[in-house]
Amino acid sequence: MTDPSGDIQNQPVPEPPPAAVAVFGDAVGAAERYVAMLAGDGVVRGLIGPREIPRLWDRHVLNSAALAEAVPAGARVVDVGSGAGLPGIPLGLARPDVTLTLVEPMARRVEFLQDVVTALGTPWRIVRGRAEERSVVRAVGPVDVVTARAVAPLPRLVGWCRGLLAPGTQLIALVGARAAAEVPDLVPELEAAGMQDVRTRAVGADLGAAATTVVVMTRGGAPRRPRPAG
Repeated sequence: MTDPSGDIQNQPVPEPPPAAVAVFGDAVGAAERYVAMLAGDGVVRGLIGPREIPRLWDRHVLNSAALAEAVPAGARVVDVGSGAGLPGIPLGLARPDVTLTLVEPMARRVEFLQDVVTALGTPWRIVRGRAEERSVVRAVGPVDVVTARAVAPLPRLVGWCRGLLAPGTQLIALVGARAAAEVPDLVPELEAAGMQDVRTRAVGADLGAAATTVVVMTRGGAPRRPRPAG
């Protein structure tokens, strides 16, 4: 069995491209530390494949940060199935105005996320569990935006996130070209599941190879009202 750590020794951590400064501003140093952790512990722990190291910036970090264009100012964001922190961590670095919670069920991934939060000194919360679990929904609390990247097909993702998707909450999912092309055919199913305004949106047009597409949709229904006292 090949030890992935042997591959790491021969691969330098990629330097940030010029676009990284424009995207992350004062947080570009933190983004560099995150990329170094992905290229090191992220590979050793099996969160990132060794072959991904040369393209960590474009394919993963800037690609995820591009989603920031679609997130409203000051939003309470929960990133479900966060894995190695994608897209949540790049989003949080690019948009310090958002309140970020990372949800992930696997212990080794949660440990990595905790190490990243500690190393970067960020205020983000980490909740271990699955988005569909009531304990996770309670721990996360009110949400404005749910994000996800390559977690599941959209109808399944909506089902998993139902407890987090109060009326008016947006779901923003990073998708590939094939999944984006399938969205029109999925609209009836997604609307039947309570989602409205389902659309695709190109993001990161100025980021070259990191440009991508997101699917944006909103949970329908009247906003929840607090129960009267007593």
